[in-house]
Amino acid sequence: MKDISPLDRILLLITGILAGYQVVAGISGKPTMVLVAYTVAFGVLLVAGLLMIIMGFSVLDAPLVVVISSLIPLGMSLGLVGEYLPPLREVYLAFTILGLGSILYTRYTSSRITKVLVLAIVHGISGLLIFLLPLILSLRGITPARFALVGLGGGLIGIGGLLLSFQRAGKPVLPRDTILSLLPGLLLLMTALFVIGFSGG
Repeated sequence: MKDISPLDRILLLITGILAGYQVVAGISGKPTMVLVAYTVAFGVLLVAGLLMIIMGFSVLDAPLVVVISSLIPLGMSLGLVGEYLPPLREVYLAFTILGLGSILYTRYTSSRITKVLVLAIVHGISGLLIFLLPLILSLRGITPARFALVGLGGGLIGIGGLLLSFQRAGKPVLPRDTILSLLPGLLLLMTALFVIGFSGG
């Protein structure tokens, strides 16, 4: 497995700083459920970055880390739905709980294909919401144009998730070391897009 480099650690540290800033200053004034959802998403992003800085990329193989990292797209998409699609809030909250429970259950009980399939479905739905909803809202003039950057950040979540899912399924799109080399930069760019985009939400 690729060793984590000093540059990787710097990129992950900046990612953590941006995520921490968003938790402290970037999501104030939201409804309670929305605030909790966004806080969980950015909080997990902060913790995940710190764990990789301390323990290296090997931490990504831990089953519990896979489950916890799912809180990033699930929390982000739940926050968006809760804020901008209130009639669907309870339905999507139920999907979030069911999706997280399914990922947790299959992590420890199912075959590799089932694990990847469940992960792909849950991440796919949440990732599409994060990608499409901000773009639609900004194009319709409901939010400022820069809110579309949240959607671009969601697209990066989708790309990173797919790369890791195919790799775990034994059908990698790119070599594992290449994916790990791209991951810190991808996380930093994604987080920066979220921070800038939410400033226009």
